[in-house]
Amino acid sequence: MTPQTVPQATFHTRVRNDALGGPNPYEWRAVTSDDLFAGRRVVLFALPGAFTPACSDSHLPGYEAAMDDFAALGVDEVICLSVNDAFVMFQWAKSQGITRLRMLPDGNGEFTRKMGMLVDRSATGMGMRSWRYSMLVEDRQITALFAEPGFGDNPPGVPVQVSDAATMLAHLRAR
Repeated sequence: MTPQTVPQATFHTRVRNDALGGPNPYEWRAVTSDDLFAGRRVVLFALPGAFTPACSDSHLPGYEAAMDDFAALGVDEVICLSVNDAFVMFQWAKSQGITRLRMLPDGNGEFTRKMGMLVDRSATGMGMRSWRYSMLVEDRQITALFAEPGFGDNPPGVPVQVSDAATMLAHLRAR
């Protein structure tokens, strides 16, 4: 694969700011592709939606469980991306006990669209969503990409076969 640069996008996130105090110590923060990827080694995995079965049962928890392995292999951060808003991503992480991954909302689907991974899932009432994939990004360059087979609109289901943590770890160990 010839490395390609990750697309420029702005993510609208909520981050904790304890200086705010009170019952809601979170504030909005715009995070750019450069903020996430410039000068860093990052694994990003993208999935169709928070709270969906395969995403909640295996995809998300698989990466959380492997965080020590990713760190040992020189990965600065692991990011879970979904075309959901910041509130949904926060509640999903909380319900799953996720504490070590960055949950990245692509609420407008900007990054996903620019990646060429935006698909129509309206047949199941989900609207426009991300295809299931993972990638290794080194200083904004995509050096490995593992997309699930069968890319297209309204798939019958997209199991986790090649975008899982084990596949990415095997790739990193083989380098």
